[in-house]
Amino acid sequence: MEKISKHISYKEATFSQTATRKDIDNTPSEEVLERMRTVAENVFEPLRAHVGGPIKINSFYRSIMLNTAIGGSKSSQHTRGEAIDIDDTLGNMSNKDMFTFIKDELDFDQLIWEFGDNENPAWVHVSYVSPENNRRRILKASKVNGKTTYNVMNV
Repeated sequence: MEKISKHISYKEATFSQTATRKDIDNTPSEEVLERMRTVAENVFEPLRAHVGGPIKINSFYRSIMLNTAIGGSKSSQHTRGEAIDIDDTLGNMSNKDMFTFIKDELDFDQLIWEFGDNENPAWVHVSYVSPENNRRRILKASKVNGKTTYNVMNV
């Protein structure tokens, strides 16, 4: 199988337990694969070099059918191969520290502190489009009355 980047395999970038369980095709187009490579090279690989070890990928590419099945946003950048969710389940660096490094050192479109608490997000969502189109938007996701809300973070 092809690799998305030095440290991301195609299988890792497209794997979904939901897709497997529901027999949903999660195969990206060549255009989407190119966007995934762009995210990997501009965000994931520099972050991994900083972390100094593996980083768990919770979600990268999601087909529209898979995104619908998991209740994802209709405008999710995951469906275009522009977003990746990462998590420190491997103990190399906290989610907060990865969030801070991305915010301070890397270019990005959106950076989201996903749930968790004020000390550490449960995971980090980061997207990348292009140097000209990245908004550098920083948000915090939380649940309000059972519904996910996104608020701009002033950091």
